[in-house]
Amino acid sequence: MDLTKALSVSASGMDVQTTRLRVIAENLANQDTTGSTPGADAYRRKTISFESRMDSSLGTETVRVSKIGHDNSDLPQRYDPANPAANPQGYVKTSNVNSFIEIMDMREAERSYSANLSVMQATRSMLNRTIDMLK
Repeated sequence: MDLTKALSVSASGMDVQTTRLRVIAENLANQDTTGSTPGADAYRRKTISFESRMDSSLGTETVRVSKIGHDNSDLPQRYDPANPAANPQGYVKTSNVNSFIEIMDMREAERSYSANLSVMQATRSMLNRTIDMLK
């Protein structure tokens, strides 16, 4: 494999993990967000999906974000009659973001990003050694 292709493949992996980390950060930032009117839905957790695609310019498969969607699981409810978003029974819909899941996803994204960065560093080192040999 051409070393520049290896750099491009690693870069695409880092790009998708960066997007994944952004989605995770958005979920964590909004985990306590409720609706603003009575009975309104709270913040729904965002999800991210990846897909493999053939990059014709590189002649190899790379990864990309295929979709950023929403988790349609039920929104938990909390009794808080003083909240402006409370329904007539006094319950407020809360976000379906689970911080433990988000932290686990964040660690996985960090490891994947780090692995791609290591590949880039090794590839760069190989390119530098090749240039030194040609001098």
